[in-house]
Amino acid sequence: MLPLPNEIIALLIAFAPLFSRPVFGYVQVLLVGAILTPGQHTVANVLRVMGLQQTPRFQNYHRVLNRAKWNSRKAARVLLGLLVAAFAPLGVLVMGIDETLERRQGDKIAAKGIYRDAVRSSKKFFVKSAGLRWVTVMLLAPIPWAGRVWALPFFTVLAPSERYHQERGKRHKTLTDWAGQMIAQVRRWLPERLLVFVADSSYAVLELLHRCNQLKNPVVLVTRLRLDARLYEPAPPRRDKQMGRPRKKGARLPSLQAVLDDENTRWQRASVPRWYSQRQRRVEICSGTCVWYHGGLPTVPIRWVLIRDPDKKFKPQALLCTDLSCDPVQVIAWFVLRWQLETTFEEVRRHLGVETQRQWNEWAVLRTTPALLGLFSIVSLLAHQQAQAGALLVRQASWYVKEQPTFSDAIASVRRALWRSSLFSTCSAKTDMQKVQEALLERFADTLCYAA
Repeated sequence: MLPLPNEIIALLIAFAPLFSRPVFGYVQVLLVGAILTPGQHTVANVLRVMGLQQTPRFQNYHRVLNRAKWNSRKAARVLLGLLVAAFAPLGVLVMGIDETLERRQGDKIAAKGIYRDAVRSSKKFFVKSAGLRWVTVMLLAPIPWAGRVWALPFFTVLAPSERYHQERGKRHKTLTDWAGQMIAQVRRWLPERLLVFVADSSYAVLELLHRCNQLKNPVVLVTRLRLDARLYEPAPPRRDKQMGRPRKKGARLPSLQAVLDDENTRWQRASVPRWYSQRQRRVEICSGTCVWYHGGLPTVPIRWVLIRDPDKKFKPQALLCTDLSCDPVQVIAWFVLRWQLETTFEEVRRHLGVETQRQWNEWAVLRTTPALLGLFSIVSLLAHQQAQAGALLVRQASWYVKEQPTFSDAIASVRRALWRSSLFSTCSAKTDMQKVQEALLERFADTLCYAA
C-alpha cells in the first residue's frame, strides 16, 4: 500500500475487499491522483501528478477501468455505509435522485445519445446536446462543519437512449424504470431505516409511486405534482354481496388549479426553515389527501401540498408525498433540499473533472463517471475527519470573509494534507531546515503550469 496518512488509509481499507491485491494498489494511486489533479481528469494526467509519467507499465492503471474485475455497485454500498455512519447515523435518511447529462463526443462511445441539455435550455430555448445520461442517488445529509446540507453521491448508473437498446435488441428502460430499480436496491441495503426520496417532476409517474409503495418496506417519495392531475376520492367500501371488481377510485375531485383559483380555499401561513438559498421563508399552503389515478395505470394514494407566495415572487406550485400522514411543512422542507443535487453536479464538473475524461471503452465509460461522482463523497468524508481534528482550513481574504467552508475548501484541505503526507515527505525531521527535493519541486511546477 502507499504510505498515505492514517485517516485516508482507514477510509480506503473499507474498499479493499472489492479488488485483488495488485489492482487495489493501482486503485489507490488513481484515487489519490484524481483528488490532486487539476483540469482534465484523464489517467495520463493522474499519473503525471503522481510522478509516474515514466512508468513502463502505465497500461495497468488504464486496465483498472477497462478490464479489471470489480463491481461498482458493491463499491456504492460500501460508500453509502461510510456516509450514513459519518453524517446520518440516526433518524430519517433523505436522499435525492436525479439525472444529469455528461457531454461527450466521439463515435466510439456506444451509449452516447442526444438529449435535452437542462443546463443550457430555458423556458424559451430548447437545447440538445450529445452525451451520456446518468441517474444518480445522493444522500442529503447535514454537514456539521459546513452548516448546511450537502448532496453526497454514492450510486450512479448509465441510462442509455431508446435507440441504443433497439440496436442491441434489448428492452428499453425509461428514467423511471432505472429510478425504481435504484430505489429498490437502496432499500435492500438499508432495510431498517426510514427512507425519503426527493425528485423533480420527471419522476412524478404513477408506476414509480406505486412501486415505492409496493416494496416490502415502503419508501416515501416526494416530487412535484401537475396542477391539472386527475385526483379522486378513495374508493368507497364494498357492500355485502356486491358483484364485480372492486372500485379503484371514488368521486372526481377538483383539480389543484381549480383549488388555487377558488376564492373560498383556506390557506394556512407556514414558515419553511430553509428555502433554497434563504434561511427562512413564509409561504401559504393548502394540503389534502386523495387518490391519483389515470386510466390503465396503478392507483396511488397521495398527500398533495399546494404552495403560493404571499409576496407573489414565485408561481404557485404543487408537491406530492406518498406518506399520507406526513406534515405538509415537512414535505416542503424535504423537497427544497433537492436543489443541493444541482450544486453537487456543478462542483464535480468544476473540481473533479466530470466531462473531461477521454475513455471510450464500454467498461471504462460505465465506471469512470460514477467513480468521479463518488469521489465527491470521499473528499467530503476526508474533510470531515480533518474538521473533527480541527485541521480543516477555510480560504480567507481581506476582501472576502468566509464564515463556513465550501467544497472548494474541503478539496483544497484534503489536497494539502496529501501533499504534506509521508508520500511526499522529502527530508528528515531531525533538521531544523525543511528542504524540498528537486524532483518534487519539478512535479509541483509541472502540475501548476498545466493546471488549466
